[in-house]
Amino acid sequence: MSLHSSLRASSSLGAKRNVLKRFERVALLKKRTQWKDGDRITGLRKTKPEE
Repeated sequence: MSLHSSLRASSSLGAKRNVLKRFERVALLKKRTQWKDGDRITGLRKTKPEE
């Protein structure tokens, strides 16, 4: 029995994600110096992932 193509592992798909998780957004904003410790975690500005 073969594996259906839609059930491949996500790492092998190679698709670029355009949505970041909250901790990834905070790390990116810290790197860009647009977020500092003590800022609110909710209502973060929109960010595009680095290429």
